[in-house]
Amino acid sequence: MTDFMQLPHGAYTLENVTVPACLLGLPGDLIRTNISVSGGAIAAEQPMGLDMKGAMVLPCFVDMHSHLDKGHIWPRSPNPDGTFMGALTTVRADSAARWTAADVRRRMDFSLRTAFAHGTRAIRTHLDSAPPQDDISWPVFAEMRDEWAGRMDLQAVCLIGCEGFSTDGPFRQTADLVARHRGVLGMVTYPVPDIALRIRQFLQMAGERGLSVDFHVDETLDHTSNTLREIAEAVIETGFAAPVVVGHCCSVSAMDEATAMDTLDLVAKAGLNVVSLPMCNLYLQDRHAARTPRMRGITLVHEMRVRDINVSFASDNTRDPFYAYGDMDMLEVLREATRIGHLDHSAPDWVQSILSNPAQACGFKAPSLAIGAPADLVIFKARDWSELLSRPQSDRIVLRGGEQIDRTLPDYAELDDLMDRP
Repeated sequence: MTDFMQLPHGAYTLENVTVPACLLGLPGDLIRTNISVSGGAIAAEQPMGLDMKGAMVLPCFVDMHSHLDKGHIWPRSPNPDGTFMGALTTVRADSAARWTAADVRRRMDFSLRTAFAHGTRAIRTHLDSAPPQDDISWPVFAEMRDEWAGRMDLQAVCLIGCEGFSTDGPFRQTADLVARHRGVLGMVTYPVPDIALRIRQFLQMAGERGLSVDFHVDETLDHTSNTLREIAEAVIETGFAAPVVVGHCCSVSAMDEATAMDTLDLVAKAGLNVVSLPMCNLYLQDRHAARTPRMRGITLVHEMRVRDINVSFASDNTRDPFYAYGDMDMLEVLREATRIGHLDHSAPDWVQSILSNPAQACGFKAPSLAIGAPADLVIFKARDWSELLSRPQSDRIVLRGGEQIDRTLPDYAELDDLMDRP
């Protein structure tokens, strides 16, 4: 499908567009306004006006939790049963056998081109970093970050299980590698006996290197798993000052009300940033053979908002054993988060969960519609939320620096030789 209109070059005004009021610092839901573009930035009113007939305009997206190193391996390594353990064992086997620098680079580039075409301008990715993979994937990421500079702001987080962490083992070298590449220190937390000590030592290692941290947390519906609380307590007690991101946090949705709310009070006090990954969690959680799932796996996003916890949504895995689907499209993420998490009939500013909220959590430049901000915009023919979230919006327009980009998506056939396809 082609874009629904061709915009001019240079200076012009998009007249009669629909914009979420929160993006202009105004109360209410959606408003009609004009947006002008000149010199690659949002500007004062320009003489050339184009009637957009109510088309909705958003700034380009921020995707703060992805796995670009895993992306698109599903055709060669599908999840055998759709479970979390099925995903974990399958990815480990695939990475050990296939994740060369060339393999990781090509799949990563495919995902970046896809995200760019959909309108994303900043991505944080997790990189599996158990040795020797750390010495393969981090240099590839550094090359990709340089290649995409000016089009996509990229950050990377190392990813290891908490049982692979120690202060005197191989992870120390991994942490130094992350620091050299200006990355983020990351770890998966689950309730091993000494998890409280491991978290504190992990924060200390990050602090010594001047790094922020990003945890995968309680990706389970086991109500007894509460490492989210351990992280919040550790941050409060140590005074760790750098930004802390916690992702997934599924188990809190299965806890009794008193325990869950007490945990969230600590999360708010610690100032943690939460990122929910609703599509992946809906895919993996509460999956049992020949049994309909009862629970959604999404964390308690409404209760977090009430406590002024910074909440975002992100794409997570894409066509790999942890999630068989997805296309690096943050509009799809917002659409599914709205349905899964009942964001409708709620606050009117949930759109910030894919814009300013993740930018704040990661330190990316905040998307903006203010005069002087880059004219990095996504334009949809939809005129209200129902129209926007009912269709994929495949004919959207993406502007970068005020210029309309080619939105042709990469063809999956490009990767056929990596999948052993003829």
